[in-house]
Amino acid sequence: MYKNLLSVGGLTLLSRATGFLRDVVLGAVLGAGLLADAFVVAQRLPNHFRAIFGEGAWNAAFVPTYSRVLQGEGLEGARRFSGQIFVGLLILQLILLALAFVFTPTLIDLLAPGFRNEPEKFELTQTLTRITFPYLAFVTLVTLQSGALNAHGRFVAAAFAPVLMNLSMVAFLAVAFLFPNAGAAAAWGLAASGAMQLALTTFAAWRAGILEIFSLPRLTAETKQFLAMLGPAVIGSAGVQIALFADTIISSLLPTGGPSSIYYADRIYQLPLGVIGIAAGTVLLPQMSRLRAAGRSDDALRAQNRTAAVSLALTAPFFVAFLTIPDLIMKGVFVRGAFTASDAHAAANVLAAYGLGILAVVLLRSAVPSFQAAGDTRVPMAAALIAVAANVALKIALFTPLGAPGLAAATSFGAWVNLVLITLLAMRRGLMRPDALLVKTAACAGAASLVLAVFALFARAPLADLARHAGRFGEEAHLILTGLGGALVYALVLLVGLRLAGVRLRRGPARKGTADARPA
Repeated sequence: MYKNLLSVGGLTLLSRATGFLRDVVLGAVLGAGLLADAFVVAQRLPNHFRAIFGEGAWNAAFVPTYSRVLQGEGLEGARRFSGQIFVGLLILQLILLALAFVFTPTLIDLLAPGFRNEPEKFELTQTLTRITFPYLAFVTLVTLQSGALNAHGRFVAAAFAPVLMNLSMVAFLAVAFLFPNAGAAAAWGLAASGAMQLALTTFAAWRAGILEIFSLPRLTAETKQFLAMLGPAVIGSAGVQIALFADTIISSLLPTGGPSSIYYADRIYQLPLGVIGIAAGTVLLPQMSRLRAAGRSDDALRAQNRTAAVSLALTAPFFVAFLTIPDLIMKGVFVRGAFTASDAHAAANVLAAYGLGILAVVLLRSAVPSFQAAGDTRVPMAAALIAVAANVALKIALFTPLGAPGLAAATSFGAWVNLVLITLLAMRRGLMRPDALLVKTAACAGAASLVLAVFALFARAPLADLARHAGRFGEEAHLILTGLGGALVYALVLLVGLRLAGVRLRRGPARKGTADARPA
């Protein structure tokens, strides 16, 4: 499992690295003004629907069902099942795409009402949305094929697909002079990347011998089971997206630059979520599904605890960094071209608020599979809806006094509510059982985080003086020096703590009184 986790994490890290390149180019070309605000909303709309009908809900229902069909009917049965779902999903996406094209102005009025008062911004957002929306159809099909590939232990193509999106957008921005504006270039780059990603996963599925056997959907027993799981999963995913919709709606009422500050802060915030959280969930759900289908519930719980322990240890330093040096991060990454120091300061405040919830969001990726792997999507749905209600209520309360950072703080609060509910309900049902490895790792990560926080606060001034020797690249040098120094301090304290706590990271038989961290 660790090999798969590191493989997915490494490729997702590559995706995030190229994503950084994309966002740095976007920031330099678009800045944080009217053009950037319009593009942010235009690309957010298809991504909201993708998250509802694609990644979250579809994987939660499709992967466990596909794994059971694979176990019971063999590969041919699984290919027929995935082929029927593929065709049904394609029909649904084409209908949704047609409706989005016809009702684009209404969609923008609903989700970005503040733009209607600025005709230029509204018209630009409408044009860009019609360009970006086909991306939804492509990427939801990619998500389905990725689920099948993951169920067979093949993670590379699905994890690499987002890299194509980043490179496509950078390439289109490089020739932005061929388009009416840079926002249109970025939008076309996003749409084109969807076709590239679908070509990649289709080739990977064909090469693995698991490409769908296409046929019109039929209400077989497996399809009924899938749809029974899909309904609650869609509602649960929609619940999370309601909070993001609220961000889009409320941020459109902010002065120009508000939506952009949320976008750029979110790009940094998504780094650990993508590299750690999504990688953990991608690997854990199919593994727990297979183990539970084989009647090995104890092994499934051990896999979950190992994944949660690794996720916690890797995420903790990001939590510290986002709270102690958010301004340094935003300046070092984005300040160039059209992106100013004041833009960085605004985004840094949002990043700090997001940082309050990053541990909860990452750990949710290890907690939710407790229910999903057992075929239960109703409890995650209920927990997500309760968390969303708390999230949206707090957004409304904090929007006026705090602005964009208030929206991010509410998101963090909702994530903690969701995690606490899922954990308590899973433990009550025996679907989650924290073990010594997880408890000891959490304690060691906490101690290492305290030391890292002290380093970040007291080493800042000396490192800033040293970074001045880099001249015009002083901010970048300061960030790099702080990041490298902090990573060394955290890793050293963590590894010493794990050793003293008896957590063994090497292969070999576990001694009595130690927590064995070997992969299954």
